[in-house]
Amino acid sequence: MSKFHDRLKASGVLVSDGATGTNLQKVGLIGGAIPEGWVLDQPEKIYTLAKSFVDAGADIILTCTFGGTQIRLRESPLGKQVEEINRRAAEIAHEAAAGHPDVLVAGSMGPTGSIMKPYGPMIYEEAADTYEEQVRGLVSGGADLLVIETMFALDEARAAFEGARRVTDLPIVVSFSFDRGTRSMMGTKPSQVVETFVPLGADVIGANCGTTLDNMEKVIKEFRLASPDAVIWAKPNAGLPHLGADDEAVYDVEPEEMGIFAKRLVAAGANIVGGCCGSTPEHVAAIVRAVKGM
Repeated sequence: MSKFHDRLKASGVLVSDGATGTNLQKVGLIGGAIPEGWVLDQPEKIYTLAKSFVDAGADIILTCTFGGTQIRLRESPLGKQVEEINRRAAEIAHEAAAGHPDVLVAGSMGPTGSIMKPYGPMIYEEAADTYEEQVRGLVSGGADLLVIETMFALDEARAAFEGARRVTDLPIVVSFSFDRGTRSMMGTKPSQVVETFVPLGADVIGANCGTTLDNMEKVIKEFRLASPDAVIWAKPNAGLPHLGADDEAVYDVEPEEMGIFAKRLVAAGANIVGGCCGSTPEHVAAIVRAVKGM
C-alpha cells in the first residue's frame, strides 16, 4: 500500500488544503499572472502558503502546478522549464511539510486550457504527452500522489491519466468541476466519471471548484450512488464569488460554515474534504475541527 492509502486507512477522513491562486493574489500575484512562475521567482511565498495549510492541520497539500503543462505555458518563457517548475514545486511543498511526516504532497494537474478535437485543436496524444512531461517533474520532486483536478472533459482527463501512468504508479485522484450544477461545462455527469475512471484504476474520484456548496453536496451524493465503494474527493469553493470594492473576487462563506458543510459532504459520502477558490488556511482549520471531531 502507498503512503496515501495507509493514511486514509488510519484516519478514515483526510483533509486537503485550500486555494492556491486566490491566496497568492492576496500577497501580490497580479490577476492574469502565471502562479507557476512564482515557484522559481518567489518560492518563499509558495512555501509560506503551503506551510500555513500544514499548520492549519491539512493532511494533503497541493503543489503550485495547476497550469504547469507545456501546452498551458508555451506562450511564455516558462514553457521551456516545465519539468523544473514541477519538480521544484513538489520540493517546496515537502519543505513546507518538514516535521510533519504524515502530511502528503499531491501534484496538481489542471486542464491545459485547450479543447480536444473535434471541438478544438488539441489531439489526444499531444495532451497525454504534455501531462507525461508534467508528471516527470512532479515525481522527481517527490510527490506522494497526483491530483488531476478541475476537469470538465472526459477525453482530456483520460489523456492526463494515461500520461501520468506512463511515468508512475503513484495514487491518482481524478476530480471534475461541475460548474453546471451537477454537470460539467461539457455535460459530464458524476456517473460518467465513475464509469470511465474506476475501471482504469483511479484511486480517488470526485469534484472540486464548481458552484455552490449545496450543489457540491448533490454531486457527492451522485458519486456515492454510482460507486458505493469508491474513495471520493470533495474540494468546493468558499461559495460563489462576487466582485468587491477593488474589482476582486470575494468569497462569502465563512470558515465555520465551511466546516459545517464539510461534515455534510462526509455524510454524503466524501472521504477527503478541503477547499478550492476562496478557501484560506482559516477555512481549512475549521474543516479540520469539524470533520476530525466526527
